[in-house]
Amino acid sequence: MAGLGSPFLLLIFLAASAATWMAGVALSKTTDALDTRLGLGDELGGLILLSIAGSLPELAITISAAASGNLSLAAGNLIGGIAIQTMVLLICDFVVGPSRPLTYLVGALTPVLEGLLVIMVVAGVELGALLKESTAIGGRVSPASLGIVVVWVVGLYVINRARKEPRWSVSMPGSHPGRHRRTQPHPEQPHPYAGASTARVALVFGAACAVTLVAGVLLEKTGNSLADRINVNGVIFGATVLAAATALPEISSGIAAVRLGDHALAIGDIFGGNAFQVCLFLVADLVAGKPVLPSSGHLNAWLAALGVALTAVYGFGVVGRPQRTHGRLGPDSLLALTVFSLGIAGLFFVAK
Repeated sequence: MAGLGSPFLLLIFLAASAATWMAGVALSKTTDALDTRLGLGDELGGLILLSIAGSLPELAITISAAASGNLSLAAGNLIGGIAIQTMVLLICDFVVGPSRPLTYLVGALTPVLEGLLVIMVVAGVELGALLKESTAIGGRVSPASLGIVVVWVVGLYVINRARKEPRWSVSMPGSHPGRHRRTQPHPEQPHPYAGASTARVALVFGAACAVTLVAGVLLEKTGNSLADRINVNGVIFGATVLAAATALPEISSGIAAVRLGDHALAIGDIFGGNAFQVCLFLVADLVAGKPVLPSSGHLNAWLAALGVALTAVYGFGVVGRPQRTHGRLGPDSLLALTVFSLGIAGLFFVAK
C-alpha cells in the first residue's frame, strides 16, 4: 500500500468503508435469522453471536494492526471506537425526533445495566494500561485482557437473567421500548430471510464475514498510510476516522431499530457492542505476542475516559427521561455532543 498514490489510497479506503456498511447490514439480518433457526434466541450464545458479528470490522483491524506491530492504532481503534459508536445514539435521537428524545422512549432499565458493563470493562482497560509487561501471562497476554473477557461473560449472563427474570417493576408513562432483542419477531416487519433455507442464510453470513474481514484489513492498511502522509497520530486517526468507518454497520442497524420503534434495542445494541469490543484486546495480545494495553499510552487513556463519560451521559438520560428536544435532539444528546467535541479537541493537548 505504501507505493500507491494518496488519491488511490483514499479511493480504496472509501470503497472498504462502503463494503463494511453493506456487509454489516447483511450480517445483522443473517444473524437474526440464524439465532432464531438455531434456537439461540435470548440465551448467552445468541448474545455472543450478535456481539461477534457486530464487531467483525474492529476484529479485522485489530488483527491486521497487531500483526504489523502498529499497537497504538489497534488500541486507538478499540478504545476510541467506544466513543464514536456511542455517538451513533445521537444520530438515532435525531431520527426519532422531534416530539420526544430517544431516552424518553426507551422505557427499560436494561440498557443502563449494559452501560454499566461498558464502564466496568473500560475500567479494566485503564487498569491494564498501568501494569508492567512483566506481569503478562506466558509473556504474551495481559492479566487485564483476560480479566476483561471474564467480566464481560459474567456481566452478559447477569444482564440476560435480569432481562428474563426482572427483580423490579418500572413504570415509564409514554415510553415505547419495542422489542428486547432482534431475534423477537416484529409485527410490522417480516423476519429476514423468511423464505430462504438455513444453508443459504449461513452462506450469506459467511460471505458477509469474509467481506467484512477483508474490508477491515484494507481500512487498516490504507488508513495507516494516509495518516502517515498527512502526519496524523495513529491513535487519533484510529479513534476518529477509522473508528467512524467501522461504526457504519451500527449506524445502519440503529436507524433501522428506531424507525421500527425498538428504542431500547437501539441503545442496548450500542452498549452491548462497546462492551464486547474491549474484549478484543485479548486477541490483540495473542496476535502481537505481547500485551498491548501497557503500550496504549496517554492518548488512549484519554479516549477511554471519554467513552465512559459518554456512556454515563446516556445512562443518565435513560433514567432521567428528558421530555423536550432542541433541534430534534434531547438535552442528553446535546451534552454528549459537547463532551465528545471537547474530548476530541483535547486529544491534541494531551501529554505524549
